Amino acid sequence: MFTVIFMIKAALFDLTLPYPEKGARRVRVYVPAHGEDELLPVIYMTDGQNLFDEETGTWGCWHTREAMEAERQSSGRAAIIVGIHNDNPWRDNELTPGSIGDVICAHLMEGYTASEGEIFDSFMLGTVKPYVEQHFPVMTGRENTAVCGSSSGGLQAFFAALSHPEVFSAAGVFSPAFLLYGEDDMRRWIHSRLTAAQLPYLYIYTGAGDDLETRIYQSTEAVYDMLMACYPMHLLNEIVLFEQPHHEKAWAQIFPDFIHTFLNK
Repeated sequence: MFTVIFMIKAALFDLTLPYPEKGARRVRVYVPAHGEDELLPVIYMTDGQNLFDEETGTWGCWHTREAMEAERQSSGRAAIIVGIHNDNPWRDNELTPGSIGDVICAHLMEGYTASEGEIFDSFMLGTVKPYVEQHFPVMTGRENTAVCGSSSGGLQAFFAALSHPEVFSAAGVFSPAFLLYGEDDMRRWIHSRLTAAQLPYLYIYTGAGDDLETRIYQSTEAVYDMLMACYPMHLLNEIVLFEQPHHEKAWAQIFPDFIHTFLNK
């Protein structure tokens, strides 16, 4: 007597969902191969245009599908990836939260005019997440939900995880744009988020292989020092690859370790 498990092939789904005051927004959902009744954890990611293939990648590709397939083969675990596209003129606005503090390095963002990170956050949690949980084989609950991004998207992932620790158990914070804020504002904001009963695991990565990434490394080290003084150490992890530039190739290299950490922690 044995049980037959029917496998559903991996698939990439293309959605359009209504973004506040900006019309339809492209969201792509990658569902790995899975059993017919199997539910999977989920990772919500900024800059969905750079996650799945070179053809649609604005600056390169993370090759997230290949990374997830490799994780499935090595550990038997896998997660759904939800990529929210930000290849639009408002990216720098949408991935810059205003409640952290005043932006002091706006000159680093060509399209920045206003901080709208809270609107993106509301879209991700209020529109994207409910739709994904209703239409895809998602394992719900904070322990099965992570958020991840790079650069301004890494900043937004950090903001989302600390703003909603009841939703996200882990965040991939890659080359985060912490340098946009003054240290006093960042310290104040971090301390304001420490009252939650459960805090998310923070997987923080930076390189230092070009001028921009070196500045990001310096600001990331400053924020990590703040966290070490007040955040549970078992929920912190910092990776530094000094030779890596500010580029998708670097984030593609570190992403497999993040998904392995999230899925096996």
